[in-house]
Amino acid sequence: MFRGHFRHTIDPKGRLSIPSKFREGLREAGSDRLVIAPNGKSLDVFPEDKWRELEERVAALPKLDPDRRQFQYVYLSAGLDVLLDPHGRIQIPQDYRERSGLAKNVTIVGTLDHFEIWDEGRWDMIQRDMPPIDDVRARLAAKGV
Repeated sequence: MFRGHFRHTIDPKGRLSIPSKFREGLREAGSDRLVIAPNGKSLDVFPEDKWRELEERVAALPKLDPDRRQFQYVYLSAGLDVLLDPHGRIQIPQDYRERSGLAKNVTIVGTLDHFEIWDEGRWDMIQRDMPPIDDVRARLAAKGV
């Protein structure tokens, strides 16, 4: 559902316009509800139904599994419900912007079932440091992709 890279800005009130292509996909799915969660280097944004699927997969793990507990404490507990406003924007609280290193200029990156919001400079550095795509394709081919 979410493909492409888009450059946007966060306004002084912490609002970010979601790319129209992504908004169309959300409308087609019948959802204007999203869940945002800092992931350390960026901000993950899931449609509410995809977030619930993730929660269900984690809930299916044994309750005392230490990875489950840590993931719940660190990641799932940080999930914050947000709504698209009538102008197609979401409000990103200041502490979430700080935790994800987001300033004004950002890159929104589609990653199939969700998208990520990266600080523009950090995204540019990530892109420069990635291995050649042919190497990645070869590794994925070895995995059956």
